[in-house]
Amino acid sequence: MTKTLTRIAATALVATLIPLPAFAQQMDHSSHANHQMHAMDATAEDVTGAEETLKAYRTALEARDAQAMRALFTEDSAIFENGKAEGSFANYMEHHLGPELDAIVSFTFTDPTLTVTRMGHMAHANETYGYRIELTDGRVIERDGVATSVLAHDADGWRIVQYHSSSRAPRN
Repeated sequence: MTKTLTRIAATALVATLIPLPAFAQQMDHSSHANHQMHAMDATAEDVTGAEETLKAYRTALEARDAQAMRALFTEDSAIFENGKAEGSFANYMEHHLGPELDAIVSFTFTDPTLTVTRMGHMAHANETYGYRIELTDGRVIERDGVATSVLAHDADGWRIVQYHSSSRAPRN
């Protein structure tokens, strides 16, 4: 039995060492000949629309405008915040962010940075920022935050497919 398991493990190891790039070089890729990675009416380097979508999300958060936020996300989006999978943006809005919006008097972002890389009809981004939230009960929350996003472009423009953010108390 031990020899059989050793042979299986050795065979699996050898199989992982076969040079797959060489095999891929020999494959027929003719069906991809006309495939273009450029998005509609724009070059791969043009990230303005994706940047504007992410800036619009920050603006909508500051304005506490739930409708404007919803329009920026795909229906099948995925939201992750501070180590928790929140589901789609609709679910996140209904069960997490939406109820919080009623308790917020003021929401302000400070020192945002944004880097977007476009890959055809998709883009990925990373952001850093500070934020300050004033609540109806008088509490003030100040945090440093980061976010990563994946956006998709279609006939309706850029929308957020996946959004992951986390924050912590500022450190001096």
